[in-house]
Amino acid sequence: MTVVTALPDLLGEAFERVQADIDSAFDAFLPVPDDTRARLIEAMRYAAIGGGKRVRPLLLVATADLFGVNRSAAINAGCAVEAIHAYSLIHDDLPCMDDDELRHGKPTVHTAFDEATAVLAGDCLHALAFDILSQPDTSTDPFVRAELVATLARASGHDGMAGGQMMDIMSEEQAYDLRQITRLQQLKTGALLAASVEMGAVLGRVPPEGRAHLRAYARDIGLAFQIADDLLDVEGDEERTGKTLRKDEVQGKQTFVTLMGVEQARAQATMLVEQAGRHLASHGEDARLLVELARFIVKRDH
Repeated sequence: MTVVTALPDLLGEAFERVQADIDSAFDAFLPVPDDTRARLIEAMRYAAIGGGKRVRPLLLVATADLFGVNRSAAINAGCAVEAIHAYSLIHDDLPCMDDDELRHGKPTVHTAFDEATAVLAGDCLHALAFDILSQPDTSTDPFVRAELVATLARASGHDGMAGGQMMDIMSEEQAYDLRQITRLQQLKTGALLAASVEMGAVLGRVPPEGRAHLRAYARDIGLAFQIADDLLDVEGDEERTGKTLRKDEVQGKQTFVTLMGVEQARAQATMLVEQAGRHLASHGEDARLLVELARFIVKRDH
C-alpha cells in the first residue's frame, strides 16, 4: 500500500481507506489460476495491487459520496478506472514507448516479467475495466452501467488518454506551443481524471445538465495535476517519486515548465486549484474532501 503522509487527517485517512479497498477489490477480481495463465494474472496483480496513490479512485468515490452512492459500487467503478490507468502505465513503460525500468519504486512489468507478458497484462487490465463496469454489482441499472462504460471508453481511447499519448510521441518530432501542450495534457492526463469525477456523478444519477460544475472542477485539477508532474520532473526526488525523472529535458520535449518557467507554472497550478474549489461551493462542507484532494495535487512530492 502507498501511504500518503503529512496530509490533513481527512485526506490522509481517505487515501489509506481507498488504497486498502481498491487493493482488496483487485485481489478478489484477480485470483491466480492453477494453470499456465498464472504468470499473466501475477503480472496483472503486480501492476494493479499495492502501487500508486489511487487519486483517480478517490476522485470517483468522493464524487459519488456527494450523491449518496453505495461505497462498494463506487469502489468497483474506481477499480475500473484504475485498471485502465495501470494498463496505460504498463504499455507506456515498454521499450517501444518510454522504455522505463522503474515505476512506483519497483521494476516495471516488462522488466519484472517480460515484454510479451507485459503487453498481455496491459491488454487484460483494459478488458477487466469494462468487465467490472458491466457487472450488476457496480449498478443494478443497465443504463447507468452503459453510461459508465461509454464514459471510460471515451476517456481512454483516441479522444482521450491514448490520443494524448500519440500527441506526446509526436512532440519529440515537432515543437508544441502552450495551446498544443494544454490540449495534449487534457487528453493524456486530464481525460481519465475527468472520467473519474464524471463516473461518480453517473453512479449518483446526476443528469448531464447538472454536472457542469463537476466537469469544470475536473478540468482544472487535470491541468493542475500535469503542471505539478512537470514541476516534479524538474525538481523532484527519484527516491520519493519512484520513477525516472528529467526525461522530458533529455528528450527535448516541451512542457508547461519549459514554456512558462518554474514560477509561472507553479502559480498557474495554484490558481487552477483555487478555481477548482470554487466550482464546488454549492456543495459546502460536503465537498471538503474533493477540495483537499485538489490542493494535494499541487503540493505532492511524488
